[in-house]
Amino acid sequence: QVQLVESGGGLVQAGGSLRLSCTASGTIFSIAVMGWYRQVPGKQRQLVATITTGGSLNYADSVKGRFTISRDNAKNTVYLQMDSLKPEDTAVYYCNADLLLRRNGPQFRFWGQGTQVTVSS
Repeated sequence: QVQLVESGGGLVQAGGSLRLSCTASGTIFSIAVMGWYRQVPGKQRQLVATITTGGSLNYADSVKGRFTISRDNAKNTVYLQMDSLKPEDTAVYYCNADLLLRRNGPQFRFWGQGTQVTVSS
């Protein structure tokens, strides 16, 4: 069984910073892509940033220049450094991982339980 456990959410004032972490554990052969998404009540979950094993990055336009995604492949951990936070960044942040459970097996997507980020004005 695979689990993704997030940490690092909380309450911060506008202009402040937070760092989210997410570690994948369990029977994992390899992880192709790890990423962060966010969701506010009544809206669809939206991409924040993704990173591949090789380090290719993708960011939502709304966070470019403020958020930085990074990854420690040896620890199956992805980070999201969030700087210059704005009230509109308030959401539940979810990490995910696209991974293989065995060599040449199918790829599955797993999600973390979510962590709340609240930015006050």
